[in-house]
Amino acid sequence: MRTLAVPPAPTFSQRGFTLTELAVVLVIVALLIGGMMMPLSTQQDIAARNNSEKALAEIREALIGFAAANGRLPRPATSATDGTENATICATDAACSGFIPWVTLGTAKLDGYGKLIRYSVTPDYANGTISLTTVANRTVQTRDVAGTVAGLATQVPAVIFSHGKNRWGTSDSGTALADDSATNVDEDANEAGPTSYFSRQAADNTVTTGGEFDDLVILLPANLLFNRMISAGKLP
Repeated sequence: MRTLAVPPAPTFSQRGFTLTELAVVLVIVALLIGGMMMPLSTQQDIAARNNSEKALAEIREALIGFAAANGRLPRPATSATDGTENATICATDAACSGFIPWVTLGTAKLDGYGKLIRYSVTPDYANGTISLTTVANRTVQTRDVAGTVAGLATQVPAVIFSHGKNRWGTSDSGTALADDSATNVDEDANEAGPTSYFSRQAADNTVTTGGEFDDLVILLPANLLFNRMISAGKLP
């Protein structure tokens, strides 16, 4: 008569989850539920802002690449519907402020909110060959906790920005969007340019110093541009 082998007793790990594993699962489930409970509009706003920030960063890289290849920065787009670089030399600072030349750079033209991305470049950086002595004249300011204007960066070759979700901007079709506020003075300054811009924390409160603000502004610093052009052999 054959004796049947008795299977070994299951180890503790085979009997089910440990308390630690169960706790981890519960935490993950709670996080998933929390994400699902976030309003759809909030999720969309977060995605739009992230997409805008990504587009601005990619455009800055494209600007640096253009300068490394051509020895200068591009001028703004010909128009809101023509994304090629304006062939006319910038006679004024205002002429060197407009929309990103998306066709020339091969970049996105819209931010995450469906608005054309803005671009302002120092004329001397766009009209001729850049040298280590070329002087930039764009300025980016911010505000301290008390609301006082504080300098953030001076002598900036170029500024790229999105008008954000609310107020100001230009649609994909080239239609100018109205500003529906009388208190968003810092956003008004960005719209007007042409040499001074604001970058600060977002705010919805109309009584905040500087007013409501949801613009996304990044700058192209001279030292970063110079270093990349030196690496490309465009500067000594």
